Amino acid sequence: MAKTPITKRGAELLRAELQRLKTVERPNVITAIAEARAHGDLSENAEYDAARERQAFVEGRLAEIEAKLGNAQIIDPKLLDAEGRCVFGATVDLEEVGGEAVTYQIVGEDEAEIKEGRISISSPIARALIGKDAGDVVEVRTPGGVKRYEIIDVRYV
Repeated sequence: MAKTPITKRGAELLRAELQRLKTVERPNVITAIAEARAHGDLSENAEYDAARERQAFVEGRLAEIEAKLGNAQIIDPKLLDAEGRCVFGATVDLEEVGGEAVTYQIVGEDEAEIKEGRISISSPIARALIGKDAGDVVEVRTPGGVKRYEIIDVRYV
């Protein structure tokens, strides 16, 4: 199975969520189930049903995070030396031809958040940027049409 790239920051966030689920959420769910059982008849106990659904969600999320971390290729952008080339983890300053300037970091799918300037490696913009150098112009097909961006700077932070 191919490894999934994730930044060091993204892996740390997943580990923190895993720790929170194991130490806070799981015990809370167990307590809620025990309290609901104490109320008697489980067949018509909405609190019990809700607690069991929450337990299923928590356990599913735990399994999902553990699988992602087990299959992750963790990349620290600070350690990259790609000499100005756009690669996974790079922070790229772009200027839309005839438009505004934007900055994006190319990250894994799970850590992408466009409002915070993090785009998924599988997004059209990231796919167009990968392998390009500062000064290059790239064309990106978007739902609104083709956009052209000039790569102003590439950093590894």
